[in-house]
Amino acid sequence: MYKLDLPIDPKELAAVERRRNKEQQRQSRIFNAKARTIGVDVAALEKQVEERRTLERTEKARDQAFDADRDSYDKIALMQEQKEQQLSRDLDQAVLNYRTQNQKPETRREFDLYDPDALKKDRPARISDDDPRCGPASLQKFAGEDLSEKNRKELQTEMNKKWLSQQIDERKRSEAQQMYADNLYDRKRMELDERAQHLSKMEEECRTAVNMATNNFNQALAMEAQERQRLQKQQEEDNNFAEIYNHLTGDILTEDPAVAVSAFGPHRVVPDRWKGMSPEQLKDILETQKQQCQEKQRLKEEEKQLDTEWDRQRTLAARAAMTMEQQEQEFSREMRKRLDEYNKQLSREQRAHMEYMDKVVYTNNPTAHYHTQFNTTSR
Repeated sequence: MYKLDLPIDPKELAAVERRRNKEQQRQSRIFNAKARTIGVDVAALEKQVEERRTLERTEKARDQAFDADRDSYDKIALMQEQKEQQLSRDLDQAVLNYRTQNQKPETRREFDLYDPDALKKDRPARISDDDPRCGPASLQKFAGEDLSEKNRKELQTEMNKKWLSQQIDERKRSEAQQMYADNLYDRKRMELDERAQHLSKMEEECRTAVNMATNNFNQALAMEAQERQRLQKQQEEDNNFAEIYNHLTGDILTEDPAVAVSAFGPHRVVPDRWKGMSPEQLKDILETQKQQCQEKQRLKEEEKQLDTEWDRQRTLAARAAMTMEQQEQEFSREMRKRLDEYNKQLSREQRAHMEYMDKVVYTNNPTAHYHTQFNTTSR
């Protein structure tokens, strides 16, 4: 009905060849992992990598500065602790030396009560010019008599005053030393606090600078993304407007049947412009369909006759098969009878053989005593 042996349009052939070349180039780009850079902004990635490395170097330098300060603080704290320990040891040694030099047992107020040499140091109450130390028969001193009580009390009062003044002076010196040590400790603590505040301020400034740089970078990225989205949206709107205008002014919506005529002849149409068939074309199609229906009816009749012939052939084949099956069953019955006779003969021979073996060959069966002679030694 249609003529199909027409020459191919050179434009269509060139378009097919162009698409084939583009497909091959795309495959060479995609399948080559080393040269595949589709959808990747290399410059932006390199810039991000450089900024990341700069940020890491800044953080590393800050951490190193913090580590150095922490080491110096540790050393200062260790020196201060050693100094305090040395000061405590010096104070303990000074107290021990003071007690050894100025607080001897013989300088105590009550030493005369437990002096081991009290009897040796004691003198008689009254001393004569001839014999300064009276003998035991002189009876110059009696038990419980205290002739030097007044002098002793005066001496004890003076010694108490002296001890009190010494204790006051010692306490004042101790308080002065403690005040001096506290003053030094307060100054050092104030110095450490000021240094810690300075370092905290530097750390806060560094953190603020890093946060500001990060915020500026994020804002720049956000603005860049917004501008890119705005340009994409504008391009999409322009494309949509152009497409709408082309549809409105094109031949698709004009309902012109002449635009569907192909350049290859009146029997061919352009599919994207075709608006339907003409009445003559519909009439030709109906005639063709009627002829196809008649041809189909004829083929059905021929198929029906062929099926009838096949049914007859199948009936004859079934009868022949039944005859052959009966013959085969008869042959099977005959063979089964022969096999039964042969089996009976074998059974009689087997029975006679078993009787011969039981009565002639196996006449001396082993008893339990026969088996006890095995496995009785180590050999």
